[in-house]
Amino acid sequence: MIVAPPGARADCIADVQNSADSRQIAIDKVGIKDIRHPVRVKDRSQGEQHTIALFNMYVELPHNFKGTHMSRFVEILNRYETEISVESFQDMLAEMARRLEADAGHIEMSFPYFVTKTAPISGVRSLMDYEVGFLGEIRNGHSVTTIRVVVPVTSLCPCSKEISERGAHNQRSHVTVTVKTNQFVWVEDLIDIVEKQASCELYGLLKRPDEKFVTERAYDNPRFVEDMVREVAGVLNADPRIDAYMVESENFESIHNHSAYALIKKDKTAAP
Repeated sequence: MIVAPPGARADCIADVQNSADSRQIAIDKVGIKDIRHPVRVKDRSQGEQHTIALFNMYVELPHNFKGTHMSRFVEILNRYETEISVESFQDMLAEMARRLEADAGHIEMSFPYFVTKTAPISGVRSLMDYEVGFLGEIRNGHSVTTIRVVVPVTSLCPCSKEISERGAHNQRSHVTVTVKTNQFVWVEDLIDIVEKQASCELYGLLKRPDEKFVTERAYDNPRFVEDMVREVAGVLNADPRIDAYMVESENFESIHNHSAYALIKKDKTAAP
């Protein structure tokens, strides 16, 4: 860090980051990582909710510059204390590229998102948390933003159900959906799509009658990891709001010391 002499004017302080570099090696990403910041995000039931997001902010650095201006990332972030949407996220990307004089930039934002759920039999209400992310890239003035949601669900093994005389093994699974949209989509819409294709959805709080219901529901809806990604992909294929997607499912196996995994990705706008 450079400290100015007492009484020195700001315009007299050397700008080392902006000086020339002779090594002729460009940097793909340079910036700040893992900075927390309060944000407000759109909520389908309440209008908005307050949460804490973790940001990574990077720009491309040409070979002839020694460094970037790290403080400007934080300045930009502090300008966006209002509601965060895909639109405002893209505005943040554009401002970052402009202020840092970069041809390309990236912002990754992840945050816990809470949905109030009602237990299926008792009706008891509780909060369920999901991991949500906005991923943005701008290059030569063109920006692309995707939304990522990690949805925990229950999956019950069809093979185990078929071959066992008593019960079947099940496990908690994480289904991750990453989408590029052509119009507004609620986070809850993506959560609903996944939970409806699972053996059973999860709840923050269940009473004994609810436990009986979700156990039997999972037994009646067995799903391989392959079934999960195919079922979700089928719904996304039919949704005109979705231009591209990636669906991943990881089953944390209860009878193995490894996970089962499957992935499907598709760009619906690409030529066949």
